[in-house]
Amino acid sequence: MKDLSRTWDLETIFPGGSRSPQLEAYLTAIEDDVRGLSKRVQAEPLAGAVEWAAFLDEVQVVMRRLRQSGAFVSCLNAQDVQDKQARIVGGRVKQLQAALATVLTRLDQRMLQVPQIYWDELLRSEALRPLAYNLDERRLRAREMLPPEEEALVNDLSVDGYHAWSDLYDATTGRMTIPIEENGRITRVSPGQAQNRLYDDPDPRARAAAMTRWEEAWADEADFCGLALNHLAGYRLSLYRHRGWDSVLKEPLRNNRMSAESLEAMWVAVEEARERLVAFLAAKQKVLGLDRLGWQDVASPIGKVERRVSYDEAARFVIEQFGRFSPRMAGFATIAFTDRWIESEDRPGKRMGGFCTSFPDKRQSRIFVTFSGTPAGVATLAHELGHGFHQWVVNQMPAMTQQYAMNVAETASTFAEMIVADAAVRNAPSPQERLVLVEDKLQRAVSLLMNIHARFLFETRFYEERRRGIVGAQRLNELMVQAQKDAFGGALDLYHPHFWASKLHFYDTRVPFYNFPYTFGFLFSAGVYARALEAGPGFEDPYAELLRDTGRMRVEDLAWRHLGVDLQKPEFWRKAVDAVLGDLGEFLRAAG
Repeated sequence: MKDLSRTWDLETIFPGGSRSPQLEAYLTAIEDDVRGLSKRVQAEPLAGAVEWAAFLDEVQVVMRRLRQSGAFVSCLNAQDVQDKQARIVGGRVKQLQAALATVLTRLDQRMLQVPQIYWDELLRSEALRPLAYNLDERRLRAREMLPPEEEALVNDLSVDGYHAWSDLYDATTGRMTIPIEENGRITRVSPGQAQNRLYDDPDPRARAAAMTRWEEAWADEADFCGLALNHLAGYRLSLYRHRGWDSVLKEPLRNNRMSAESLEAMWVAVEEARERLVAFLAAKQKVLGLDRLGWQDVASPIGKVERRVSYDEAARFVIEQFGRFSPRMAGFATIAFTDRWIESEDRPGKRMGGFCTSFPDKRQSRIFVTFSGTPAGVATLAHELGHGFHQWVVNQMPAMTQQYAMNVAETASTFAEMIVADAAVRNAPSPQERLVLVEDKLQRAVSLLMNIHARFLFETRFYEERRRGIVGAQRLNELMVQAQKDAFGGALDLYHPHFWASKLHFYDTRVPFYNFPYTFGFLFSAGVYARALEAGPGFEDPYAELLRDTGRMRVEDLAWRHLGVDLQKPEFWRKAVDAVLGDLGEFLRAAG
């Protein structure tokens, strides 16, 4: 595998980018279909299982096509944050999503009108049995919503209200550039490029300087970001109040199909592990030879891996390691690399972060990263490919059963990342490089168990204060620093006050509380990975079955059926924490 392209191919989806005539025709067809569905769901009676199934088939076709449109716009916005036409098209897609949400709201109301005895009979029918869990879930959730006319109004107003604040945040931060010193000269780079330099530079003075510039840049945007964050939270709180919901966690827990008891059990295990993680950070500070450990040092390399990994080498390594566990995973990864499903080029104008998105009509995925040639970059590739494999496994299933929640989506990605990270440690050519890779694994545990917990603490406390009114930028800084101190056990000397502004996850209107699902996925995947190591290659089929069930049952039932564990008790989570910290002793001994 040589000379792989570093840019993805979007032309095979819709040629012409944001001005694609094919995309225009595709969206127009969706508009017509949504209008037709809207008229029928209000006018036509759905008498029996066959009629219900036929109507639901049409709904799911539109769901797939709308998902494909949204994925394409996400890719356009990510590859070029200055693509103004993509933002315009994105607004149109959001309007269509709101219109379909209204159709689904009215469909839910139809479900509520069916007497329970007939409803149970419908779900037992051959035509609807594959959707039984998802339809019953929709019906139960509908009981907790506003009347359909009011929910329809909410959907319509959200396009230019709620979602618009998120769009404005993206547009504002997308135009940002941050001055970074390189070879004695100041270069202005995108936030995504600055973030790579902030954490990857081996020179602590360079990291400290980059951190100062990073904080200054976000401080300049703090008033706007604070306004956006307050209005997004205010919208949610108002909507929850009208629905009669008394907890800001009701929606994220419901979306992730998990109980508050499971979330609490997970955080208990995380908090119990804090002393071990603080010990790791103290040892890392010693290895780095630092008098003080700052936020920018937590993810920094402890030493230089002499050989930078080329993109082609990373692809070969990931495919090889996937193949040791699952030929299907390796086959999927091969297609993703060779068919140009991955955008990995390091260049200006790209958005920060990484993601994987799916095109269900094409049965393809696209992966977005900025590949840096580091071991962490290889792990990130594996992580996003794990997301893609998850979708690959469920591609043949009905659209409604493909709507797996974020927490279990992170399971497949983290599982893939663990395969590659463990292999990198095993194959390290020297003790020094092995230690660097062990540290990288442990640092990811810090990120998922401490950094994510800080985000969760910040959001829960912010929402409590937001109930009483607008929370100013300075107070947001204070809440952020206190959350970081609590989650990191006071292990750092310098924190990141404007993290609330720089982390786009706080502004994503698709996913309220875009934090704890990462920790769930990290630890749940550790349990799945431990089972895979015990079973060997024979676990490939059970793993695929677990992934197929992620969109059609609650996570407690998923864990019990496939792993025989109770997620509402801390025991599973404690064992998972022990597994992800399994290399801690080796690192502490090496650090002396």
